[in-house]
Amino acid sequence: MNAMQEQLFWELRKTQIELERSLKNKQKDDWMIPILKDELADITAAIQKIEDGNFGQCETSGEPLPEYLLKIMPTIRSTKDSDDLETYYRKPIISAFF
Repeated sequence: MNAMQEQLFWELRKTQIELERSLKNKQKDDWMIPILKDELADITAAIQKIEDGNFGQCETSGEPLPEYLLKIMPTIRSTKDSDDLETYYRKPIISAFF
């Protein structure tokens, strides 16, 4: 495990614990439960990848994922996910003159 992975591992572990605590405190009908469970599953998978030594590999192609993306979103699973991220980060340019 390199230094970046170690730092991400501990951040993911902290987030995992926080999500588990949040889930314990939620009511069964709370609309946030499925969202928290999905996030917890992604974080658990990322932690397992770090422990197994295959963190940062695309699940589809096996190619390494860009390090800057792993730092932004350590739960990223594939290069397709990175393509999807770019569409979320783009903001429309709106001119005040229209």
